[in-house]
Amino acid sequence: MSRVLYYAQRSPYARKVRILLAEKNLPCEMKETDIMNKSPEFLQVSPIGKVPVLVDEDGTTIWDSTLIMEYLDETYPEPGFYPSDRKERLECRKWENLADTLADNIIFLWYQQMKGDNADPKDRAKYQAAIDRLLPVLDEKLAASSYLLGDSWTAADIAVLSALGYYSLRFGEDWQQQYPKLGEWFKNLHERESVKSTVPVG
Repeated sequence: MSRVLYYAQRSPYARKVRILLAEKNLPCEMKETDIMNKSPEFLQVSPIGKVPVLVDEDGTTIWDSTLIMEYLDETYPEPGFYPSDRKERLECRKWENLADTLADNIIFLWYQQMKGDNADPKDRAKYQAAIDRLLPVLDEKLAASSYLLGDSWTAADIAVLSALGYYSLRFGEDWQQQYPKLGEWFKNLHERESVKSTVPVG
C-alpha cells in the first residue's frame, strides 16, 4: 500500500509533517481533509478527528503531528531532525512543544477574530498575550545561533516555522519587524523547497 497523509492545507501541524516528508524524500499520497465536514473515511483513521494523520506503507496509523514526526525520524533516519543524544533530544522536544503551544494560541486568536462582534475581548487579549510572551523568547534564542538548537535545523525549527507561517497568513507579517532575528530566520528558511511548497494560502 502507498503512504498516505490526511491533512488540511492551512494546518500548521500538518505542515510540520509535510515539510519533514519532503526533506526525507518520502513519497506520500496527500489527502486534503475538510475538518469542518469530516468524512467517514477520515474518522475511521482518526478517531480524535484531527489532522494530520499518517498511514504508512505497512498500515501503521498515527495521529498527532509530533508523534508522526518522531515516528518518521526514527523509521527513516536520514536526514535526521531529532538529536540522537537523550538530553539534546529532550531539548528539541521542549522547543517543539513551545512551537505547538504558539500555534494553538494563534488558532484560538483567529477563532476569536472570526466571531467579530461576538468575540470575547478577554479571550482575545489572553491569546494575544500568550503569543506576545513566546515570540521574544524565540527571537532571543536565535540571537546566539543560526537555528534554535545550534548550526543545524531540527524538528523544533520546523514546528516554529509552521506556527509562524499560520500567524503570517492570518494576521500579516508585522511581527517580522518587531522580532528581527526571528524574521530573518523565517525568511531564510523559505529558501528551502520543502518550506516554499507548503506555504499556507487563505
